[in-house]
Amino acid sequence: MVVPTTGSINPIVEHNLERIQNDLGGSDDLVIREIRYDEHTEIAAAVVYIDGLSDTTAINNYIYDVLNHKLSVVTESENVNIDLLAKELLVGVGSIHTVTDMTSLFTNLLSGEAIIFLKDTDIAYRADVREWKGREVTESTNQTSVRGPRESFTETLRTNTALIRRKIKDPRLWLETISIGKITKTGVSIMYINGLAKPSVVDMVRTRLNAIEIDSILDSGYIEELIEDTKFSLFPTIYNSELPDNVASQLLEGKVAILVDGTPNLLLVPCQFVTFFQSAEDYYQRAAYASLLRLLRFGSVFISLLLPSLYIAITTFHRDMLPASLLIGLAAQREGVPFPAFVEALVMEITFEILREAGLRMPRAIGQAVSVVGTLVIGQAAVEAGIVSAAMVIVVSVTAISTFTLPAYSMSIPIRILRFVFMAIAASFGLFGIIMGVFVLLLHLCSLRSFGEPYMSPFSPYNQTDLEDTLVRLPRWLMFKRPETSLHSGSIRVRKR
Repeated sequence: MVVPTTGSINPIVEHNLERIQNDLGGSDDLVIREIRYDEHTEIAAAVVYIDGLSDTTAINNYIYDVLNHKLSVVTESENVNIDLLAKELLVGVGSIHTVTDMTSLFTNLLSGEAIIFLKDTDIAYRADVREWKGREVTESTNQTSVRGPRESFTETLRTNTALIRRKIKDPRLWLETISIGKITKTGVSIMYINGLAKPSVVDMVRTRLNAIEIDSILDSGYIEELIEDTKFSLFPTIYNSELPDNVASQLLEGKVAILVDGTPNLLLVPCQFVTFFQSAEDYYQRAAYASLLRLLRFGSVFISLLLPSLYIAITTFHRDMLPASLLIGLAAQREGVPFPAFVEALVMEITFEILREAGLRMPRAIGQAVSVVGTLVIGQAAVEAGIVSAAMVIVVSVTAISTFTLPAYSMSIPIRILRFVFMAIAASFGLFGIIMGVFVLLLHLCSLRSFGEPYMSPFSPYNQTDLEDTLVRLPRWLMFKRPETSLHSGSIRVRKR
């Protein structure tokens, strides 16, 4: 692999162009436009850019034409007023900066900027004419809502920052951008509201990002895995979202947003466990309805996590807890089933996970139909074949549906994994094992931190003020304080919503 050379810029334009061509291997998308005093003299100026990353119209009309016009009225022996020329270019382009070394030159060139070389100068100019095809701002397909804005982030970093600034028109909304990735040199931005975000959290984010040493950053998931507090925990300690209104509301609470060029998913830190149960739509509905939905989500998590294990424990060890009529019905259903309840549940859960994954990977036109029809057909056939009981099919179906009530997909993943763990515990130790497992799980959650902040706040440590927006949402006229976990020590605790 040929690595771009380092060093200073040569005053002879031909030497610089030759180095660029050699280092890029004569790539077809490299465009070099030369300007000479006449056809027999050496190059007086040159414009270099990458086709597809730069705005060709702006280069032709505002850079090449200006250079050609200015150089056509001077002779080879005359000196060009470089400062005046740069000002004229600035009028048409909008952003002109100097480049003094080849390393920065390659980074700017491959980011879509046009490089301008002038004869007898050991510096070059870079013009911000970046333009590439990107996805339009559309409705999110992963985080949907009945009421509220329909726009979502795109893969373009500057579009995403603009969507946030449209909602927060305050000069205290600060933005810092760094480049991460030795090869990809991906732009990563930190966005926060100065005075609301804790300086310690901002410094921690900046330090962890600067400490990353990796060849490529292709998605925000790379960043999330490299900077999270607990590397081996199943639970996410960094929240991600592709909704501008959701990110704006979190910034107003004192959170810090991390934007990665090339991905529509933004990261938000610090985050708490309850954040993954909150939807942006909760703040567009009336408080009573939003609170009911939020309680429903918490209940669905317990169903998704513990329902199969409770069924296994009760039918295996604690049959006396069931009414006699229900016990007789379950016994009749299981009469022809050759496997214990744990094996039944394990087979059905694995089958459903396979169908779920197949539905996601297949073309959208048939993926949903295959997953739904496949579940019905396989479940009915398994009952008729005597492999599983009808009650087990009901338990697994309710468990799977409960998983989809979570607004954050990243939280459903640990729930699905831990479901198998609790099933194994229930098959071995019954209800006692489930209770001990829940106790250990709560201890683990209470031990987690997200960028120095307690993960289970406001439950642990307990904070009564912040409970106004956790299990339920109080009416808007009672919500007038920001969460203490994300509050700058010197800011006023006025609620943003």
